[in-house]
Amino acid sequence: MPLVGDVTCTAALPDGQSPDVVRHRAERAYELDRAHVFHSWSAQAEITPMTITAAQGCYVWDGRGNRLLDFSSQLVNTNIGHQHPKVVAAIAEQAHKLCTVAPQYANEARSEAARLIAERTPGELDKIFFTNGGADANEHAVRMARLHTGRHKVLTRYRSYHGGTDTAVNLTGDPRRWPNDYGSSGVVHFFGPYLYRSRFHASTDTEECERALDHLDEVIRLEGPCTIAAILLETIPGTAGIMVPPPGYLAGVRELCDRHGIVFIADEVMAGFGRSGKWFSVEHFGVVPDLITFAKGVNSGYVPLGGVAISPAIAETFAHRAYPGGLTYSGHPLATAAAVATINVMEAEHIIANAARIGEEVIGPGLRDIARRHPSVAEVRGTGVFWAIELVTDRETRTPLAPYGSSSVAMDATVAACKAAGLLPFANFNRIHVVPPCIISASEAREGLDILDRALNVADSHSVGG
Repeated sequence: MPLVGDVTCTAALPDGQSPDVVRHRAERAYELDRAHVFHSWSAQAEITPMTITAAQGCYVWDGRGNRLLDFSSQLVNTNIGHQHPKVVAAIAEQAHKLCTVAPQYANEARSEAARLIAERTPGELDKIFFTNGGADANEHAVRMARLHTGRHKVLTRYRSYHGGTDTAVNLTGDPRRWPNDYGSSGVVHFFGPYLYRSRFHASTDTEECERALDHLDEVIRLEGPCTIAAILLETIPGTAGIMVPPPGYLAGVRELCDRHGIVFIADEVMAGFGRSGKWFSVEHFGVVPDLITFAKGVNSGYVPLGGVAISPAIAETFAHRAYPGGLTYSGHPLATAAAVATINVMEAEHIIANAARIGEEVIGPGLRDIARRHPSVAEVRGTGVFWAIELVTDRETRTPLAPYGSSSVAMDATVAACKAAGLLPFANFNRIHVVPPCIISASEAREGLDILDRALNVADSHSVGG
């Protein structure tokens, strides 16, 4: 019964449980999973999911008692790490006070969470609509934009991910959209800046920025500005490859939106709440969007929560006109209590400053050093604790180590080598993303980079020059 690969990094469980008891419970959990759980994005008979029995800080434990450094933050959401005692305590306290209440009633946890989020959003995005996660946050942001403008089309970029619900997956610009796309969603995709694989034959960030904006301008003109409700962009694309936009790009998008009366929606579901070394990644670029969508890091995923931060102009649209949307669990007390505790912990423990420092002083330099020594590493890019390594079989031809939309024997072997040495990576297509919790220490970051360095020897063996 496969609980994990051949991991050998055993360490005592954080709660002192008996290893035999834990192993027995893990085996039972795996058996029940395979018998009854239907997994997302998976061919059900082809997977052997790892069993996780415990987690603490930046580490998780598998069903055999092996400890792995979590360089994935699960789905890039455990920004404050696993099992932070203050957040766990806040959830327990709220559960004793008020477990649930319908969204039409005000409640203390939701009100305080909204205040704390509004204080940290840029500009005057001071109204917060709570959802259950990032996909429905994007769904509702698009609905708001369409109703506000009276238009229907939404522009999003290729190489993006906006969620798995019907509208959100059609907004998405990666292969997860394909089985769900019937060409009737009102979504138009365009190319965003991605200098390493430039669609604009650019050789510098400046050229890439200018040509990407010219391309977007042309798409707007050809589609008809009066038909476009919104442009929705991940501020820094996440699962698509962590392509940090060049200076001036988001400001250029803002200008195009202003010129044509288009709503600018910044998807900060993955990039927000400290991941890039700022509360929101738009702060890096000096841009204020009309709507910001968020989830994941707002409470580190301890209880499902997402939301939309809304500008005064869009909020005014619904001042005397009912907004036709809602969710049973909008602003759920347990979730918003977790958000309150998470935001307060991030502030008190200087977690966002830590993410910025670790990125600048440890992860960035460490990855650039790795790139110099490994022929399979074509490019590293990122900020804060939000980095990607682009792997190729040939630097000259830039042939990916795995094809777009899939994996490969070489990628699978590289990921397996990481796990075998005690590192839980985040991999997508031909990339490994370095996205540990924002609380990670310098020594833990170096530990993970050392494991990754050794695992990349496997990728090198499949590359020219390796």
